[in-house]
Amino acid sequence: MRVAWNSVKKKFNLGISFQRYFNHIGKPFEKILDSLNITENRSDIKQEFDKISIKNFAKIKLYKDVKKTIEFLKKKKVKTAIVTSKNFKRTKLILNRFKIKVDIVQCPNKKLRGKPFPDQILKVVKKMKMRKKECIYVGDTKFDQIGSRKSGIDFVLAYYGYKIGIKNHKTKIKNITQVKNFI
Repeated sequence: MRVAWNSVKKKFNLGISFQRYFNHIGKPFEKILDSLNITENRSDIKQEFDKISIKNFAKIKLYKDVKKTIEFLKKKKVKTAIVTSKNFKRTKLILNRFKIKVDIVQCPNKKLRGKPFPDQILKVVKKMKMRKKECIYVGDTKFDQIGSRKSGIDFVLAYYGYKIGIKNHKTKIKNITQVKNFI
């Protein structure tokens, strides 16, 4: 993200630091641009950001034990989903790169608002044919937390993650393997 944002910043002469951009991580890219009051060249900015992101995928590192934990959950027949603000193309490329398979991948689209709105989360619950009380949402930004609360799903703070806008939360995990405690 840093490499892509710095490329966008330079190419479009934006005086917005990566830290300011980073404070909005968790929202769809277009909503981040709204929050940063970027009104011009939005389509070109998004295209450049996506292009540079994809070009630099080799720099992406998985959090420790993510793949192992997803595989464990699969063996236990626990349904898994990824609710992300990234577009579907970039998300699929990342998941394919790391050979990660989940039951549902939900990205924002024209019909579903992105986080902090609950639309994507509620869509996943419906697709999985589950009750809300059977689900947890693990996230690391205030936008995850708000979306989770608005959807009526219990939120678990991924304390190993970014923690954007959240200093602490009553339910947190320090490593993804701790989700096993919720099944």
